[in-house]
Amino acid sequence: MEEYMKRAIELAGEAAAEGEVPVGAVIVQRKTGRIVGEGRNMREGAKNALAHAEIIAINAACRNLGGWRLPDCVMYVTLEPCPMCCGAIINSRIDQVVFGAYDQKSGSAVSVQRMFELPYNYRPELIGGVMEQECSAMLSEFFRELRLRGKKYKKIGADK
Repeated sequence: MEEYMKRAIELAGEAAAEGEVPVGAVIVQRKTGRIVGEGRNMREGAKNALAHAEIIAINAACRNLGGWRLPDCVMYVTLEPCPMCCGAIINSRIDQVVFGAYDQKSGSAVSVQRMFELPYNYRPELIGGVMEQECSAMLSEFFRELRLRGKKYKKIGADK
């Protein structure tokens, strides 16, 4: 479990290096242990509200596995998914979601709401708080640096 979360943390670090909120996601096929999809937050650079780490990882996994259903797959993500990403997880039929940091502002797996407990036609298993300290520290450091520079979250390409 930690091996895959560490990879998600690496992806989050890549996002942070590009000025994106540091979130990374990895999708692993259970029976093979093979990573079939990866993603990192790219909303600012892509100028796209849908460019969340989870959505990018789901898209890659669907392409790699040749279908929209991702049974026998586990998603590892550094931050508790938002409502949009929870919906995508439900619709892609991912078996299990493992996340690191809790998101008190928009986390929709357990913090703000519990989307996976609603009466949808599919419910993934959920494990939260895996490597929570590392995931939370990365997010805290990212926003601390912004505050130290006296800047609001700088959007990539905002000066164009």
